[in-house]
Amino acid sequence: MDHGICIAWYNLPDKSRDAYLEWLHGSYIPKQLERPGITWAAHYASETNVKLSGAKGRLSNVKDNSVPTGDRYILLLGGDDAHAFARPTQHEYHAQLPAADRKMLAMRLGERVNVMAEEARVHGPAATQPPEKIALSPCIQIGSFNTGDQDDDDVMAWYAQWRMPCMEKLPGCVRVRKYASVSGWAKHAILYEFTSVEARNDNFLEHERPHPEQEAWSDKVVRKLVHAPGSPNLARRIWPA
Repeated sequence: MDHGICIAWYNLPDKSRDAYLEWLHGSYIPKQLERPGITWAAHYASETNVKLSGAKGRLSNVKDNSVPTGDRYILLLGGDDAHAFARPTQHEYHAQLPAADRKMLAMRLGERVNVMAEEARVHGPAATQPPEKIALSPCIQIGSFNTGDQDDDDVMAWYAQWRMPCMEKLPGCVRVRKYASVSGWAKHAILYEFTSVEARNDNFLEHERPHPEQEAWSDKVVRKLVHAPGSPNLARRIWPA
C-alpha cells in the first residue's frame, strides 16, 4: 500500500546546497523511512526551459503572493495512506528534531507542502517493475493545481476517460497517479512517471495530435485550471541515485 503522499516543493541557496543535499540524502530521508507507515522516498531536481504539450499560453499559474513559490527541488514521501503523515504531522515531526536538523530544514526557501490521497493509478508500457516495487521512476512530471471555475466533474472525467488511458499506451511512461488533497494549497496533483526526461520529451508532447476532438477537450480543461508556482514541474531523480 502506498495510497498517501507528502510532497514538498522548495528552493535552496547556492552556497549551502551541497551541504543540505548531503544531509537530506544521508540523514533526513533515512530517518523518515523509519517512521511507521512511510514506505518510500524520492528527491528530484526540476528541469529548466520545459516544453509543455498543447497550445502556448493555455496554462496559468496562481498570482497570489501568499502561495510559496519554491519549485526547484521536490521531495516526495509515500505512505500507506494520507494519515501516515498525521501521526505526527510533518510540522510536529520537524519541531522535535535536533537543532542541527532544524537548521538544515531552515535552508528551504519558499517551501510549499501538500499531503494527498491517491484517487487513481494506471501503468504504462514501461512498467516492468513488480507491483511491490513502488518507489518513483528516474523522471517525473508533476502538476499541482486548483480547478478555478472549472467543473470538478469535468476534470475528473477528463482524467478518467482520456488523459490517464492515453498514458497506458504511451512509450516511456511507467505510471500515472492522480491525487486529491488532504492538506495544502493545491486541491489536485497529477504525477507522471517516465523512464527518462528524454523519453517524456520524445513521446508526451504530441500524444494528442492524432485525436483533435480529445485535444480540444484537453484545451478546454487545462485553460480553466490554476496551477501552483512553477507547475507543472519536469524533474530528474537525484535520490536514490
